[in-house]
Amino acid sequence: MVMEKCIRCIVAGRVQGVFFRESTRRKADELGVTGWVRNRRDGTVEVLASGDSTALAALRTWLATGPPHARVTAVSYIEQPDHESLTGFVVHATD
Repeated sequence: MVMEKCIRCIVAGRVQGVFFRESTRRKADELGVTGWVRNRRDGTVEVLASGDSTALAALRTWLATGPPHARVTAVSYIEQPDHESLTGFVVHATD
């Protein structure tokens, strides 16, 4: 049985207005990761993702670059208890 983990990531840089959220959703779907992504008022993007370690590592690697027009300057993440029932991967409105 594969152990699922949950991480919360904050992505900084030029990450809003460059299709970062939709691109993240597509990448998460491709990797079989569940969760959500949203813009934050401070200009960063927040991601909550749940999946196996390999898929989450691949998502973290992708988040460090993002879609073509993004310019990521930093990605921070923490593991956390999976406190939400996550199904699919959705784009939320700005926090």
